[in-house]
Order: sequence, then C-alpha cells, then structure tokens
Amino acid sequence: MKFGVFVPQGWRMDLVDFDDPVEQWEAMTAVARAADAGPWDSIWLFDHLHTVPEPARETVFEAWTATAALARDTTRVNIGQMVGCNGYRNPALYAKIAATVDVASHGRLYAGLGAGWSEHEWKAYGYPWTTLKDRMGSFAESVELIHRLWTENDVVFQGKYHSVDKPIVEPRRKPPLWIGGGGEQVTLRLVAQYGDACNFGTGQVDIIKRKLSILRAHCETVGRDYDEIVKSTSLNLFPLAAGADPVTASAKARGRYTVDEFLANGGGGGSAGPATMASPAQIRTQLEQLQEAGIQYVVVYIPGVAYDHEPLERFAADVVPAFG
Repeated sequence: MKFGVFVPQGWRMDLVDFDDPVEQWEAMTAVARAADAGPWDSIWLFDHLHTVPEPARETVFEAWTATAALARDTTRVNIGQMVGCNGYRNPALYAKIAATVDVASHGRLYAGLGAGWSEHEWKAYGYPWTTLKDRMGSFAESVELIHRLWTENDVVFQGKYHSVDKPIVEPRRKPPLWIGGGGEQVTLRLVAQYGDACNFGTGQVDIIKRKLSILRAHCETVGRDYDEIVKSTSLNLFPLAAGADPVTASAKARGRYTVDEFLANGGGGGSAGPATMASPAQIRTQLEQLQEAGIQYVVVYIPGVAYDHEPLERFAADVVPAFG
C-alpha cells in the first residue's frame, strides 16, 4: 500500500488563521516539502474554487496553478488532483496543461479527473450547470479525448459535447490518469477503458468491495487487465499521540473548533466527510481492512497540518512503514 497526503489549500477553511495570502501559500508549501522529505508517495490538491461547507470570502488556491508551483517546490513526491473538475476546462486544454506540468515536475504528475459536483461553484464562475446525464456524457467524451490526445497524433473528434480538429498537444506526455468517482455504469467503465487509477471517496469496506467487483467485470468486458489499475480511496484521519486527549489534540490542530466541530467538519470542511481521530494502531487496523478489500493506495487528509506538522510526521513514522 502506498500513501499520499492532501496539502492545506484553503478549501476546507484550513488556512484561515493566516492573515496574509503569502503566509497561506508558504504554509501549504511547507506541508508539501515535509511530505517530500518523508515516506509519502504523493501530495494532492482539490480542484475547488470556494470553501466548504459554505462559500466564504477566504483563500482557495487554484488547483492546477498550485500543482505546477508545487512541482517546482518539491523534488521527489508525485503531485495530483483529487480530482480535476471536467467542467472547468476544455479537455484538449486539460491535456495540454497536464502535459506541461508533467514536464515541469520531471514526470511526477498524477492527472486527476472527475465529472464535478459543486453546483454553486459552477454557477458562480459562469459554467452552465447541466443535468447529471449531460455532465456524465461530457465527462465520458473528455476522458476518451484526453487519452487519445496523449497517445495519438492529428486527433479529429466530433462528439455531442466536445470536438477537436487535430490539436497539437506538445510536449507529448502521458501522465497516469486518476479517475475519481464510483458511478457503476459510466465512471467505472471509463476506468476500465482508459484509467491508470481509480479513487473512491469512501472508506466503507462493503462499498469498496462492490465497486471493485463491478470494475473487474468492466475490465473483462473491454479486455483490460484489472491488475494494471491502481485502486485507491481517500480518508480524513488524525493520528493521536500515545495517551493524547482528543479534546486537547483537536484544539491544538484547529483552535477555532470544539472537538465535536473538528471531527464533524473533517478539520474545517464537512462535505468530504468527517475526520476519524484515532491512534496509529487503530488507523493501521482500518487500513488493513481496506487493503484486504483490494485498496492499494490511500490518500489522507490530516486536519490542522497547516499549523502543526506533528500529526503528519506521526502518520509517516507510525502508520506508513507498516505497509511498506
């Protein structure tokens, strides 16, 4: 099992105690560099434009700009988005952006893509909020197009949602494509056809087992080797020090919250699920169950890490080596 960690980007209100945007950026970069110096395989960003659980007039750094910059601020870790929102960028432009960043990172990019779900962001930035059917149709065409633009020359495509006429996507690169979501008929079929990795935003073993069985069936249908695809999930975890009091630990990580608010909000943002505060031993047990279910890669969000790297270091020292 390999591990990645989200850097504090502002989306979860996790940079609000820094007044200066430059300080906020440097706090994010400091976490990226700490991960780069540790056993982590990757760092990750969210592709969101406003905060959660409610839009607030607070910093949220744009995902691809930050990805490119962090590629130059680090030297070893891979860098990905969980996941890029299909509606925010034309797929041909996405292919060009990703190829450029992959070069800037010396081949360390994990290119994430999903259909997108944040209605208020789409409307606020002027993107048409269409039906789920149309968003998934656009996503399906985009995944196919991006794959072809990374692997073929002179691509001509005329779809219902997208079209291209021989765009020159140079530099020619094909970074690993991480497809986010668990839709059983469309998303998992796209993973089977084009994905290098998939990500499920749940830590529930029974759900993951079901999704992976469906992915395996799609692989058999399209003639894809199931074992070629990295199976990942994302978790919100806070590793407690031995004998630590959860109330004190949560206050240290995010002084703005009570322990109940801290856990319920995932450390500053609730839409991606609550945070689990547990000992490293308890976290290892949870991860062993996920590994048995078929998960090979875990991306963790650690609340409060912008202000205190100790939980990041504890996870790296007391959890990651057990799966090495």
